[in-house]
Amino acid sequence: MDAGLTTIGEADIEKHRAVAQAMITRIIVMEDGGGRSSTALAGTGRRFVSTVSTGSVRRTREVEFAKSVAAVRADDVMMSIPQHTLLFRARRGLAVALAVGDVFARSSELESLQAKNSRAPLDGEEAQRFKRLLSASAYVAAFSLACYLLQTIESDAEAPNDVEEPDFLFDTPQDAVKSMIAGLDAAIAGAKDDQDLLSRARAFAREAVEGLLARKGRFDGLGPFEDAHIRIDQDDFTLDGFDVAPGQKRKPLVMTFKKPNEIVGNHIAKYQAMKLAKMLMAYDFDRQLNPFVELGGFLFTFIGDGAPGTGKTILIQMTAGLINDYCQIAGYPFHYENFGVDQISSYQGKSGQNCKQFVNNVVNPRAIGFGTVDDIDQVAAKRSDDRASAGQQEITGVLMESFAGASTVVRGNCSFGMFSNYPENVDDALRQRAGARWLVDGPQTRDDYIDIFVLLAGKNHGIPLGEHDLFDAQVIQRAVNTAYEQHSKPQEEGLQKVYERYLDQYGEPRSMADVGSYLHLIKEAEPRFTGRAIKNITDAIKMRAMDIELPDDWFENPETFMHKPYDDKKAMIEELRGPFTMAMVMQEINRYADSEFRYSDRSDDVAVSTMIRDARLRERALREVEQMKAKGTWNA
Repeated sequence: MDAGLTTIGEADIEKHRAVAQAMITRIIVMEDGGGRSSTALAGTGRRFVSTVSTGSVRRTREVEFAKSVAAVRADDVMMSIPQHTLLFRARRGLAVALAVGDVFARSSELESLQAKNSRAPLDGEEAQRFKRLLSASAYVAAFSLACYLLQTIESDAEAPNDVEEPDFLFDTPQDAVKSMIAGLDAAIAGAKDDQDLLSRARAFAREAVEGLLARKGRFDGLGPFEDAHIRIDQDDFTLDGFDVAPGQKRKPLVMTFKKPNEIVGNHIAKYQAMKLAKMLMAYDFDRQLNPFVELGGFLFTFIGDGAPGTGKTILIQMTAGLINDYCQIAGYPFHYENFGVDQISSYQGKSGQNCKQFVNNVVNPRAIGFGTVDDIDQVAAKRSDDRASAGQQEITGVLMESFAGASTVVRGNCSFGMFSNYPENVDDALRQRAGARWLVDGPQTRDDYIDIFVLLAGKNHGIPLGEHDLFDAQVIQRAVNTAYEQHSKPQEEGLQKVYERYLDQYGEPRSMADVGSYLHLIKEAEPRFTGRAIKNITDAIKMRAMDIELPDDWFENPETFMHKPYDDKKAMIEELRGPFTMAMVMQEINRYADSEFRYSDRSDDVAVSTMIRDARLRERALREVEQMKAKGTWNA
């Protein structure tokens, strides 16, 4: 199956409509007996279970799905809109699933083997290969039907917990979808009303998808479907192989976007966010790769830290807004998602599943993604924190594996941002997986505070501005250059001492060996300054080498840059690239090391404050005990 878009025509679906109609009307299926009676024992609500093993016994069952749907409102001869919807979606889903099975047959060897088998029965290796591909085709049809139901049936009601997966059959595509309809019929049995009907159908679809994914390893020949990108516009239905188990249809992004000129201060963070938005738009959907990943400088993960109220939220809104605007111009799908404390579950393993689903949604290679974890110190816990919940520990493990694990693949279509007021409370290993550090410290200078007050005050006044060049300090390139120059020398006291010791011993850095010596001195002063920290610094240096301003006119018309072939985009970017300098190297080392020393100092300050408070409380308690003894009330 081609890695590009595959569109299934209505004629290909329509030819299966009669078969689909027959399947929702009446089918006979074989099911496991399971030794369980279908009749409840009088007055107990329980069913008789035979003491004789009947595990191998299979029984026929007549399934009339249309009648089962109609029985939900037995007092009304006419079906309701939800009933009609479910019945239509089931029939349409059957036809779509069989059509997808046909596409799979054409893209694999199955179609030619079917033609051979119709002329003369196959034998030997060909017969075995035909059987394997036929089973794979059945699996694909069942998966397509489950995904179709999951994407097209909407229900806000709470999902029931008594819905079971179907008794799958994978002999042929027709047998597979029959077993799915039989399972759906069993799932909706006993539905109390229309809402319960839809919630049960949706829960069944979710169970079926999960059950099918768990069985995926049993089938050979699924390769052609792995990279499939199938689209049926009439149903707004998309099937992207097995990459991500489909969920609810994505709704349009509703968010209060901010423009860059609405943010005062935070110059480096704002500048890198603007660059990140343009970097993501260089992603090539055919090659599934971004030139910035190959050339260096792509920002896959970053962490933004700062005091409350310094602008982390509006930085998220600005970044998401820029990416969203570019995607609308290019016609690319864009997915933004935030992972928050509301997704921590009390059920064992559920928090990790929620977090993995969040990551999978964002890294989907067929969309531009931006994922954020706000207040990550509350969402993910330090592994050494015995007061943290099991759910927080699960999230820490999933994020560590997803951001820089053995199976992590960076394609360049998405980026993750972690934000916190207290980054020192984030697990060291997780924090070091953030490739860039954004200090979100808000307005700093006198000019910044004048600019932000004028911006927020609005125009409903007659107060003169006074002697001030409004927003002159916010001119991004000049402000960024000034901000970078500040990092030519360390900012944190601990790093300043290391830097002074380095200058006394080696003088001004001039070579790679000098840089390595400086890094080694930092390591001796801060043990958490590991090899991963060096990688993050070198990535940041490469990003500075790619510190090129992609022209705005490249993003005004998609044909100018965004829709060009991968090699053309790469060549256009390479023309703008320049070498990095020793000044850039020292600035990036100091920026990163400053953040590590800042986190360590904060963590130490908190620990010292806690110890001082405990000592004071202990002294106060001893004084009060002595007073109580003097009054004779200590033993009272």
